[in-house]
Amino acid sequence: MRLIALIALVCIAAVAPASQAQDPPLPDPDRFLEQVRKHLETDDERQTGYMYVEKRREQKLDSAGRTTGESLKVFESYPGLPGEGRWRRLIAEDGRPVPPADLEKVDGERRKRAEEYAQRLARDPAKERARETQERDRVKRERTESIDDVFRVFDVRMIGRETVEGHATIVFSLTPRAGAKPRTRDGNMMRNFSGRAWISESDYELARLDLEAIDNLSFGFGLLARVHKGSQASFRRRKVNDEAWLPAMATYTGSARVALVKVMRRGGVMEFSDYKKFTVDTSTTPARPKVP
Repeated sequence: MRLIALIALVCIAAVAPASQAQDPPLPDPDRFLEQVRKHLETDDERQTGYMYVEKRREQKLDSAGRTTGESLKVFESYPGLPGEGRWRRLIAEDGRPVPPADLEKVDGERRKRAEEYAQRLARDPAKERARETQERDRVKRERTESIDDVFRVFDVRMIGRETVEGHATIVFSLTPRAGAKPRTRDGNMMRNFSGRAWISESDYELARLDLEAIDNLSFGFGLLARVHKGSQASFRRRKVNDEAWLPAMATYTGSARVALVKVMRRGGVMEFSDYKKFTVDTSTTPARPKVP
C-alpha cells in the first residue's frame, strides 16, 4: 500500500505541471467586460425577427416548498407591429388546446390591428415612420441607461472558467456596491440582488445568470407587493442555429406579500423553443408543440 501511495504521488507530481500548462490563463477582466458590454441586449431585442413557442408553467407552493397546484400555458409568440411589443397567441392551457373558434377570434383582432396600422402608414407615412423612430430611440436610450446601471450597481469580479452546454464560459460574481446610486428603476431593483453570470468566452454573450434577493424588494411604492429575501431566479440563453444567443429558459422560486396582506409562494419555469425567422412574407407558424 505504501508503494502504491508513493507511485500515485509521483504520477500526480508529473501530471500536474502538464495539466496546468494546458489550462489557458483567464482573459483580462476589463477588456473582456468591455466586449461583453457591447453585446448586452434585452431579450425583446434579441427575439426581434423571430417567432417561437413559449411554455409558462407556474406552481403554487406551501411553506415547505411543496407544490400544491400547477398551471401551464403554451403560447406562440410573434414580433409586434412597428413601435409595439410582441404578440402572443395562447394555443393551449393545462393540457387542453384552445378551441379553433377562440383562436379565430384572437386572429381576427390581430388582423384588425394590422389593417389599422397599414391605413395609418398609407395616410401619412412620414408621421408614422417618425413615431416609430421616436419609440425605437426611447427604447434604445432606456436600454443603455439600464446597462450603465448594471456596472454602476454591481461590483463585477471574474472568478473562473466553466463549461455551459458545451460552451467555454467565464464566470463573474455580481455583488451590489455599498452606496451605489442607480439612475433607473431597473437599477434600483438590482441593488436588492446578488448573483453570478456565465459569459461565452468566444462570443462575449450571456449564457446564464443566477440571482438571489438579498433583501426584501417592494413594488408599487411598497403598497402593492413585496418580494421576500431569498427569492431566486435563473436565466439561460442558447445559441440558435449557430447565429444568435436567444432565451432558452427562465426559472424562479420565492414568496411575496401582495397588498401587504396575503403571502404568496410561487415557483415557475418559462421555456422558449422552435425559433424561426419571421418576415412580412412568413406564412408558416411554429410547429404546434405536444401539449403535456
